[in-house]
Amino acid sequence: MASRSPRARPERPAAVPIPARIWWMAAVTGSGAFMAMLDSTVANLALEPVRSEFGTTLALVQWVATGYLVAGAVSLPAAAWLGDRFGHGRVWAVSLAAFTAASAVCALAPGPMVLIAARAAQGLAAGAMVPAGQAVIASEAGAERMGRLIGALGVVVSLGPAVGPAVGGLLVEAVSWRWVFAINVPVGIAALLAARALVPAGRADRSRRLDLRGLLLLGTGLPLLLFGATEVGAGGAAPLPLLAAATGAVLVAVFAVAAVRAASSPLLDLRLLGRPAFAAATATAALTGAAMYGGLLLLAVYLPEAGRGGTEAGMLLLAMGLGSAAALYAGGALTDRRGPRAVSVVGAVLLAAATAAVLLPGPEGALSTAALAVVLVVRGAGMALAQMPAVTAAYGAVPPGRVGDAATLVNISQRVGGALGAAGVVLAVVAGGGGPRGYVVGFTALTAVALLAGLTATALRRGGAGPSERD
Repeated sequence: MASRSPRARPERPAAVPIPARIWWMAAVTGSGAFMAMLDSTVANLALEPVRSEFGTTLALVQWVATGYLVAGAVSLPAAAWLGDRFGHGRVWAVSLAAFTAASAVCALAPGPMVLIAARAAQGLAAGAMVPAGQAVIASEAGAERMGRLIGALGVVVSLGPAVGPAVGGLLVEAVSWRWVFAINVPVGIAALLAARALVPAGRADRSRRLDLRGLLLLGTGLPLLLFGATEVGAGGAAPLPLLAAATGAVLVAVFAVAAVRAASSPLLDLRLLGRPAFAAATATAALTGAAMYGGLLLLAVYLPEAGRGGTEAGMLLLAMGLGSAAALYAGGALTDRRGPRAVSVVGAVLLAAATAAVLLPGPEGALSTAALAVVLVVRGAGMALAQMPAVTAAYGAVPPGRVGDAATLVNISQRVGGALGAAGVVLAVVAGGGGPRGYVVGFTALTAVALLAGLTATALRRGGAGPSERD
């Protein structure tokens, strides 16, 4: 009797090569995102030196950081319309030029009001620049290359929050707070010069009209929601932030209803959320955003309480950032090869396990420094592996002509998720009575968020809108 030959395993498709031109284009557009992320973190280190030099109050100087956040949420809703109307590459270049010019004004500011105004201009530029750059990459690369590109860019962008405090602290102490902003100027000029040969202007649709009502609703509601949630996350449930968050949520809800009912040309095409794969991707991005920003806030409070000094706590958070960067490098190739679902689910499980492990010895004890460093490296890696494939899947789940709307919706979901996650952590700790029990409640809530992200990630699929979805 002849023996049966073993069934041959189907070969996995080889990864589609990425031309050098695409890599260089991604690097140039990614430089803008890196500067935007860097400035969102390092500016906090300059607040006290700014207050001291200008002889003003901390309440006023705080708007150097808050104004950047709020202004970015004002321009973000218009990013998709601007990209479709003028071309995503043009919008990115103009936004980068504005961001660079505003950085120069920040560095030369003669007083606090000029600095705050220039920071708001930076935020307005960043709000349009980041999704426009992502739309350029998605349009030029194609779904089969997005995993590696998003992963590689994620390494660079994730290093902004990781190394930003260290670099910013060095600049503030060794030179001046002004160099925190001045360093953007040569980087921005170099990127603009390189973009002339590498970044396509994009297709301009001069017929697309501006949904002014939608812009007013979302351009007002989103900043209020983010401002209120961020303030709650920073200082508890004060009446004014809660009112701002509630008002913002109502305006965003009214916008959503109006956009879905619009006969044509809404500010954002929310019907994309009717695609199960895109809805799952944006939900996963929002949940991982909540886990990331909520976790950073909780760890920043917990580590000193657990006996970690400022330097040690900073190094532990840096380890988590480096874990994210390393995982992004490998996760991009895995996403292109195996699809986003498996990678994201595994990442969410790692994220949940590492979050829960922070309090393994119990609320009264603490892990050793070495053990905690390992746990945080795993947490950072899980975060990257859960979030990056979801972003990749979002671009692959929409027709090519709707990548601008997809980029804007993904960025909004991440920002809203992050702000609500930070606020939710504060409320969870307060509900737990503060102290050791409050930390247990907070880390348990973050673990649940990570598990929920894993659940939504099970609906992700490999990119490429089908023929019936391209209208």
